[in-house]
Amino acid sequence: MRIFVGITGASGVIYGVRLLQLLREVGDIEVHLSASRTAWRIIKYEIGADKEDVVRLADYYWDEDDMEAPPASGSFRIDAVAVVPCSTKTLAAIANGITTNLITRAAEVALKERRRLVLVIRESPLSLVHIKNMELAASAGAIIMPAAPPFYHKPKTLEELIDFFVGRILDALGVNHDLIKRWGVDRLRK
Repeated sequence: MRIFVGITGASGVIYGVRLLQLLREVGDIEVHLSASRTAWRIIKYEIGADKEDVVRLADYYWDEDDMEAPPASGSFRIDAVAVVPCSTKTLAAIANGITTNLITRAAEVALKERRRLVLVIRESPLSLVHIKNMELAASAGAIIMPAAPPFYHKPKTLEELIDFFVGRILDALGVNHDLIKRWGVDRLRK
């Protein structure tokens, strides 16, 4: 499986970095990464990670301005694209078919090639413009996942909260894992 992960300049970069870590742990997944300049500043601010540490989590790193990178073409087989977190600026570009960098181009390619595209929107409150852009993206085939982690699994730590939500991102990408406890599984009988 081949997955492209884009990290954009919104709060919640921990979700994108943790996704990269878990994709590495799952194994047998080729990960392509691109992050915006603003994302790198937020990664440093929110989680204190250096660019080199995050880049090491991917098999390939592509600069956001590299429009000749393989993920910019539909002929390059990517199974899924995740933009985690997805800023509302990036959402607007994707929803309206405006290619501003490699991240929005990879998302556009996913939509046109009918591949999985997961957008983890990180904004609150949402304006009507945001909601309409989410509707446009969803209508085009994107899976919209607002960064709103659940609490029914009764997390005791911030890491448990993050991992559960990232587990749901893995589900949306079609990646098999056993990171999270599934609702109602304990009620199943054989």
